[in-house]
Amino acid sequence: MGKSWVRRYRADLAWGTMVAALVLAAFIIPHFHFRSVTPVINQTPGLNKVLAQTAPILGAWLPHVGWGTPCAILIAIAVIGWGTVISRRLAWSWLIVATWLTTLAWTMSLALIDGWSRGFIGRMEGSGGYRAMVPRVGSISALLHGFVTHIPLGSPKSWDPAVAGDPVGALLTFVGLDRIGLGGPVWASTLCVVVGSSTAAAALITIRALGGETLARRAAPFLALGPAAIWIGVSADGYFGGVAAWGLTLLALAATGSRPLSTGTSVAAGLLLGLSVYLDYGLILMAVPSLAVLVIARNYRPLLGAVIGALAVAATFTASGFWWFNGLSVLRHRYFLGIAMNRPFAYWSWANLAALTCAIGLPAAVALRRAVSPSAIRMRNGFSILMAAFVVVVLAADLSALSKAETERIWLPFAVWLIAAPALLPRRSHRICLGLQAIGALLINSLILTTW
Repeated sequence: MGKSWVRRYRADLAWGTMVAALVLAAFIIPHFHFRSVTPVINQTPGLNKVLAQTAPILGAWLPHVGWGTPCAILIAIAVIGWGTVISRRLAWSWLIVATWLTTLAWTMSLALIDGWSRGFIGRMEGSGGYRAMVPRVGSISALLHGFVTHIPLGSPKSWDPAVAGDPVGALLTFVGLDRIGLGGPVWASTLCVVVGSSTAAAALITIRALGGETLARRAAPFLALGPAAIWIGVSADGYFGGVAAWGLTLLALAATGSRPLSTGTSVAAGLLLGLSVYLDYGLILMAVPSLAVLVIARNYRPLLGAVIGALAVAATFTASGFWWFNGLSVLRHRYFLGIAMNRPFAYWSWANLAALTCAIGLPAAVALRRAVSPSAIRMRNGFSILMAAFVVVVLAADLSALSKAETERIWLPFAVWLIAAPALLPRRSHRICLGLQAIGALLINSLILTTW
């Protein structure tokens, strides 16, 4: 029995071993101090170079627990023990709500392992950069017209790296919160956590529309207990990903739903996807899974409405003074003449993938082998095609050399979808996979004091 099981799943076991070896190598190799691959995360004049202690994850080794620790452990035990059963039996609408709320609780628990001040609000107030820059903003018009001039490092009042690294929409979000009376790090962090954790619900709805309810129900526990929650709880990238995710979900519903509703839904999808591009330059790559959605549904009519919605967003920002391509061009110049020089591509080209594995979990990395297999693509399995589309996105982002380090955070909008991949694994392995996923997340969050 044991030998037959090994023979049956030896391809998965072999792939999992290779992925685990890649992750282990990414953690070990930097400490040999090879000149071509030793990553540096900071090089301030007058100070020594600071090694990325825990590369490929950005952070420092510091074993710790907090009052979020028991909560996270209890949530993990509950999902591992009953998640697969509940996901099969719960009414569909309630499953969506339960997945979102569980993801939210899991995200908050992981964040609070680092404490309230550092884990939940501290990073948004300090290293996140956005909140710190809000007091600098006068009129919205001046912000939109002058945003690009403050991206270069040598410019007067240069933006914080996190603010400079995103289009103006990211900072505009937190300025907007402040202007409507929801200023301060608590509101900013709450927005990011609530919207970021909602991606699990969006993914669930999309998977059902494209791959069927059975696969969606099998994916639900994995989406609820994703390791990416470590970074969703402490950065704005989860918020960016949430906006894009609901745009993709609306596009899937437009492509698979009734015709009277599809036009308005497709325009709404384009509005959200277009807005996401003005929150994060990298989300332009969401065009790949968007096209995959239409291919899976074999319905290209929603494309027109989505393009109209996206162009409406682009026209609004452009007419208001922010030219997206100009911002990206200036940012590339700042990046390649700045921090990118201390992040060797010889290391990060593959260590990025190790960081992504930490964010999606080893079971998801193993399951992706099945998703991108020729047989799955030939069968036109909608779920597999969607997973393959996000794999293409990640590889494109990696090869662009614009994502060197911090990909556990930067690629959150893509990682949250890949977490669903273990739905393709045998059902009897799901509890073991959920356990591996949860243990990995708890170890990372408890052994490393992540920068984000």
